[in-house]
Amino acid sequence: MEWLDALILGLVQGLTEYLPVSSSGHLEIFREILGIDLPKDEILQFDVMVHAATVCSTIVILWPVFAKLIKSFFTFRMDSDFYYVCKILLSCIPIGIVGVFFKETVEDFFGTNLTIVGICLMVTAALLTFAHYSDTLYGRLLPARVGRDISWSDAFIIGCAQALAVLPGLSRSGTTIATGILIGDKRDKVATFSFLMVIIPILGECLLDIKDMVGSPEMQSSVSVSCLLIGFVTAFLSGCFACRWMLSLVKKGKLVWFAIYCVLIGIICLLWR
Repeated sequence: MEWLDALILGLVQGLTEYLPVSSSGHLEIFREILGIDLPKDEILQFDVMVHAATVCSTIVILWPVFAKLIKSFFTFRMDSDFYYVCKILLSCIPIGIVGVFFKETVEDFFGTNLTIVGICLMVTAALLTFAHYSDTLYGRLLPARVGRDISWSDAFIIGCAQALAVLPGLSRSGTTIATGILIGDKRDKVATFSFLMVIIPILGECLLDIKDMVGSPEMQSSVSVSCLLIGFVTAFLSGCFACRWMLSLVKKGKLVWFAIYCVLIGIICLLWR
């Protein structure tokens, strides 16, 4: 991998992590466009690093909320912020199960072909469309269903959606936000929850990957440190911009337009040779 490849992929990751278009799917697409053919271990190392960068951008953009939650949780205040963190931890259980028991199965989907990416992008488009029209329908017929805070059961359901979104092409933010809207949660609340809930699993995966790189000479030499740093910095900076923009888009209810984009890119992926 050259430094320019790392720069482009970092930019792609940062811009698409928060938009409901699948960052992992777009990384696969751009690797194909750039002609990057790497071993799966090297692909996963780079992907984990740039995902960690976007987690850092989440913390920066949502720092007032993040700091308040951390302070409440570690001081055991037992207030709404403490239980909010507990809901985030609950939402991480499904993806934790996937990571422990199905890690190798999930990894097999990366670095293969764009067919899976195209299919999953179509699924993302369907979820965004259903969420848009169900939100409109609830607002007209069942106003009591719309705008509630995230409950314990909601947190777990959204967590299950996040576990399914490990597939490349199935947008994590799109899937979790659409799921929250479908079950009647407030748009802005579910967007913030979606961005915060990914912090734990991605940082956990990053720490495990670093441990593997330190413990294995082959892993150490498979990735250029300069490429990792370039990808990280680029993903972090572009992620800060995308995170703030996405929060604004969710409040305005404009996610359905991304469904059209996902359909178009999905068709291209299915037709790609």
